[in-house]
Amino acid sequence: MAHVVIIGAGIGGMPMAYEVREELRPEDTVTVISNSPTFHFVPSNPWVAVNWRSRDDIEIDVEKYLKRKKIGFSSLGVKRVYPTENRVELGDGSSMTYDYLVIATGPQLAFDEVPGLGPHGGFTQSVCHVDHAAKSAEAWEAFCADPGPVVVGAVQGASCFGPAYEFAMIMDADLRKRKIRDQVPMTYVTPEPYIGHLGLGGVGDSKGMIESIMRSRHIKWICNAKVEKVEDGLMHVIECDEDGKEKKRHELPFKHSMMLPAFRGIDAVRDVEGLVNPRGFILADKHQRNPNHKNVFSVGVCVAIPPVEATPVPVGTPKTGYMIESMVTATAHNIRSLIDGQEPDREATWNAICLADFGDGGAAFVALPQIPPRNTNWFGEGKWVHLAKVAFEKYFIRKIKKGVSEPIYERYVLKTLGIVKLKDKLKIPAE
Repeated sequence: MAHVVIIGAGIGGMPMAYEVREELRPEDTVTVISNSPTFHFVPSNPWVAVNWRSRDDIEIDVEKYLKRKKIGFSSLGVKRVYPTENRVELGDGSSMTYDYLVIATGPQLAFDEVPGLGPHGGFTQSVCHVDHAAKSAEAWEAFCADPGPVVVGAVQGASCFGPAYEFAMIMDADLRKRKIRDQVPMTYVTPEPYIGHLGLGGVGDSKGMIESIMRSRHIKWICNAKVEKVEDGLMHVIECDEDGKEKKRHELPFKHSMMLPAFRGIDAVRDVEGLVNPRGFILADKHQRNPNHKNVFSVGVCVAIPPVEATPVPVGTPKTGYMIESMVTATAHNIRSLIDGQEPDREATWNAICLADFGDGGAAFVALPQIPPRNTNWFGEGKWVHLAKVAFEKYFIRKIKKGVSEPIYERYVLKTLGIVKLKDKLKIPAE
């Protein structure tokens, strides 16, 4: 009997639990450990932050749904991972042993790396977690009663730019609905070398399209930007040239600001020898397996992926939803292979489908694979994206409740479009 432990119950952890349960033998066991008793649909956080959703709309208790699939659950969280001992220390000091470990924790939010950043003692809001989004919603209502300048974007080292673009456009749409947009100058601040870079070197014509959208919405921008510090109502930004040297300093006043932080690995894995890179992200080979601890796998934002290219100001590489799902599927198959005495042979495609809601429209891209060079590189926009994002929110939450990672109709529709999760196995010609 094998025991698979999954750390994390988010976008990666929950599908991971369901898929590996399907792949394992009846006598094998699966346990999910999280520092929260709930799952929330992270892509909806920007809507929560302007009161278009409540947290109750996007948050569910996970234990009863996992229990239906005979999956164990603990909300004690993990204090430390000990891969040489095949055990994890839980939040209460007790230990849980495993035969196979999947780390799907997501990141730690590095607000402390910029003075004055973040909702915890800082002066900016966040949409990285539903707790932050709910707090931001309160600040948003106060702001709308007394509007002024807005600064939105991401700081140096950030890797998840989609929500920053989304939130800028959603704020714009909400302000227009309230008929106070004319009272709100808005500036987008980003370490990206150009608008629409997305940490991916751009996708299709993302640069031209997003620039056009932002111009039409009267959103100014500063690229190659480092946020030096944030004071109450004032952000200090250094704009850099193509060599990363200081070009111009900006002092940006604001009455409301949302800035995405850089990410790093969580404390439970930080500095564990052979497990993580200097930033605390989990090292993984092409099979999602740690090269030094052969029974440890990782999926999602916690996985170490190098930047796609050098940029004047550091930016990371995002891990989007379908890319994470492909990691999950590969990992589930590879764990079963190890249980059967075989070596892992399944590789995730890292294909990406992204829907970015802009409030009354949106932008979408398909990148096959997400990391260039790509076989498919498409970017489009329109009102249909907003509707598609709303539908996807409801669809994904329903999948989590049903305990199904990929319904058969989803698999075949995407396969028809050439979007799959696993690379074809290497075919060796017969002699």
